[in-house]
Amino acid sequence: MRIRNTAVAAAAGSALLAAAALPATALPATALPATVTGHSPYSAAVPEASVSMEGPVAAAELLAKVERCSQISKGRYRPDAGASASIPVCGLNGAVFWKADMDIDCDGQRTTKCNSTTDPWFLNTTSYQQSNGAMLNSEKLPHIVVPVPSSIWDYRASGIRGGSLAAVIHKDKVRYAVVGDTGPAGIIGEASYATAEALGINPDPRNGGVASGVTYILFTYSEVSPIESHSAAVGLAQSLVPTFLMNNRVSGP
Repeated sequence: MRIRNTAVAAAAGSALLAAAALPATALPATALPATVTGHSPYSAAVPEASVSMEGPVAAAELLAKVERCSQISKGRYRPDAGASASIPVCGLNGAVFWKADMDIDCDGQRTTKCNSTTDPWFLNTTSYQQSNGAMLNSEKLPHIVVPVPSSIWDYRASGIRGGSLAAVIHKDKVRYAVVGDTGPAGIIGEASYATAEALGINPDPRNGGVASGVTYILFTYSEVSPIESHSAAVGLAQSLVPTFLMNNRVSGP
């Protein structure tokens, strides 16, 4: 967990440890419209990071749906500690989204790229875990970070949970990820090492990330199963994203 203003690192770390106790089933039992297992028929079709498109649609098609914001958060988030609160969470049919920066989350399993040596803010926990109980592997798994529930916004009340599908867009690239970790209550805009790398963003937890230009679209009441399967995330996107686009047709000026 990268926090650029280190004065709040200790407080944020406490919030993360508390949030880690939130189970993946924190929402009341609700029928989900789509769940894809790791044996998705689309598993073999995941493109390389250099390809701009992953899944069924191009980045431009998704960006066209998020040009306007119908704010659902009660307040706005900061991109980093000390910055002004300028980022709202917006609602769509079947999704929520925000536009922010990207800080790098390297928490979870200790790996070559993610450990206490490479990442001075490293935590060996993630708020949500793999199907075998292990922490997520931020170096390998594309996942994003949502702020812990607060008076600004409670992601659970919007139908978002651990394992929810997310589309992360930077420039002309879209990559699919899961909700895998939680961050400070007042800050938004963070994703795993693997997510940044897949989008062509510097994934170094010390000095990587990007200051702006990242769009995060989270699909409500979706669930990737198992959470650690990226091919399952792409498979779910194949069926869910076209429906999302159809349900959010833009009409009029």
